[in-house]
Amino acid sequence: MTTQSHSHKITYTLILWFAFVLVACNLGTVPAADPPTLAPRETAPPAATFGYDPSGGGVPSVAEDIETPIARIDLELYEMTQQVDVGRLRTHVETLQGFTTRHVNSTQTSTTTGIGAARTYIHDQFLDIQAQSEGRFVATTLPFDMTYDNTPTRQENIIGVLQGTSPGAGFIVIGAHYDSINTDFNDATGFAPGANDNGSGVAGLIEIARVLSQRQYRSSIIFVAFSAEEVNLRGSRAFVDWAQAQGLDIAGMINIDSIGNSNDRNGNVNESLRIFSCEGEATCQDNGLSRHMARSVEFLAFAHSATLDMRVERSADRDGRYGDHFSFSEAGYPAIRVINTMEEFGNGSTQDTADHVEYGFLREAVQSILLMTVAIADGPPPPRNITLRTNADGRPTLIWEEISEASGYVIALRLSGSTRYDHQLEWGTTTSMTFDDLTGGRYAGVAIGTRGANGLIGRLSAEYPLEG
Repeated sequence: MTTQSHSHKITYTLILWFAFVLVACNLGTVPAADPPTLAPRETAPPAATFGYDPSGGGVPSVAEDIETPIARIDLELYEMTQQVDVGRLRTHVETLQGFTTRHVNSTQTSTTTGIGAARTYIHDQFLDIQAQSEGRFVATTLPFDMTYDNTPTRQENIIGVLQGTSPGAGFIVIGAHYDSINTDFNDATGFAPGANDNGSGVAGLIEIARVLSQRQYRSSIIFVAFSAEEVNLRGSRAFVDWAQAQGLDIAGMINIDSIGNSNDRNGNVNESLRIFSCEGEATCQDNGLSRHMARSVEFLAFAHSATLDMRVERSADRDGRYGDHFSFSEAGYPAIRVINTMEEFGNGSTQDTADHVEYGFLREAVQSILLMTVAIADGPPPPRNITLRTNADGRPTLIWEEISEASGYVIALRLSGSTRYDHQLEWGTTTSMTFDDLTGGRYAGVAIGTRGANGLIGRLSAEYPLEG
């Protein structure tokens, strides 16, 4: 998919405000325990652990007791996710459907119908969050001009920014598109409810912004409700154009799109989420930035006990489909799409109504996405300068740069041919690990995360390849 040029105008106040954000952002070990167990992440049936190898292969020999911070952060994250309100989610989905259509060429002057009414509603929600945030969260809009079906319009992305505390931590973007279509893509007045696609994502976006706005995080978080996703990603492309022009350091983008269905029309139920990622259809690789982000957030969600299981897919999206994460990954930013595993109705179906959304599942999906967002936005930085050496007795040893605030590290190992990190190892503050299986082809790669004093694991390091 090629990027099209866009004519869009950025308001002066938005530029000033982001400039303010960018300026403002520049503002002992515990006793050793028994040797650790390399924990397989399979949940059913449980696989054998690797804490003991009778063949003499050897296991890592240094670990430290970090159970206390783990328990503390698990409780903090649990309490945070419990604030996600299923009633608010339902209200958002039903209200968005109530505008009848959110087609880009629908009316922008009505207060009850069309994309203009939807835009006002979302902006008002962000303004309410701003009013309750004690200055941490600021809402604004990003206008852009476009033409679809020979009709020129002024569209708007609705933006909320939660300012971060750490210089150099970059921006995390969480996005969801709010426009909708029916099966006639040019029908600007017909019923286009878009309850799951993507009223569910917008509801999740608003609710995550509300919960997270109660405090600040290391990274600044940008919440974006995109217009014009259904017509070649015009809204997200306009945002990316602007972000590049401003030189924003986007550390990662999470696209929330269709997260409200746990069943299909045939009675099949699957309460899990899929994570799609790629650098573009033609260059989909396991070692790309977006694929690494997908593996990393899935690992962090698992490590911090997310409510739902997640599956890292091998493709950029479903066959013949696309999403706003494309606009970011094609521009070189790590980006993923989170979507329900089961799809009850096809794109643009007039049956995609609020009564078909499973709201308990939607709440669990939002909780899981919120948790992964906190980890990548607020966790400590990962180690750098990872290298694999051979020690004096000829055994492979992984070495990395120390992170001063680390209460420990987490080693993530990806089996050869796997899309995710299959094994994890809690590690102490020692910055080396000797382990025979680091060579020999069993594992494709390893990444390391830092566990902070409060127990939170941050973004994983770049993957160090163990094959080839």
